[in-house]
Amino acid sequence: SLQVPLTEQGLVYRLRKRAEIRRQIPGRRSVEQGEPDRIADLLDEAAVEIERLQKQTRDLQALLSVK
Repeated sequence: SLQVPLTEQGLVYRLRKRAEIRRQIPGRRSVEQGEPDRIADLLDEAAVEIERLQKQTRDLQALLSVK
């Protein structure tokens, strides 16, 4: 993600980091019961979608600059 602005790169990083942290908190019920953390999963899903949209934007910009 070299061409992605730092602010957006930071958002994806922060979403993933927060999901990772949530999954490691010992007192969380989902951690104790070995179940998925739905909010952490949602944070990861948001990060993936942001990256997909960023790539789509870059691809479209590259297409437009060819003309």
